[in-house]
Amino acid sequence: MRTSIIDTIATIVFFTVFATFSELVIAGMDLSSVLTTRLVMIPVMIATGRPYTVWRDWLFSQVQPRGYFSAAAADIAAFLVFQVPVYGATLMIAGASASEALFAIGSAIVLMVLLARPFGLFVDLMRRMFGIELAR
Repeated sequence: MRTSIIDTIATIVFFTVFATFSELVIAGMDLSSVLTTRLVMIPVMIATGRPYTVWRDWLFSQVQPRGYFSAAAADIAAFLVFQVPVYGATLMIAGASASEALFAIGSAIVLMVLLARPFGLFVDLMRRMFGIELAR
């Protein structure tokens, strides 16, 4: 139970910080829209935070990366395989057309590749801070 809570909190903190920055600075959204978007996303992060880290732990146990680059590759693979379908489903539920969803997913993959390893390291850091053994 403790691992579930820590993993979920790590997900919310990490992605709230990065998405807020992206929405404010890169997309130029106003603060009210950013706050609304972040509040709407909290239930999604609660629903997917722990399932993602369970998947990531399983993948790492199978691949057993030995160095930084193999661990980064495992994090990227884990993140893309899990998050692309979640993001695609979210877009379709929100009413995006197939072409809009494909364009958004294609663009998001770049960010997912860039954020996958930092997020994995953040989850590991949070687990260590709270005395949770890393699943490897």
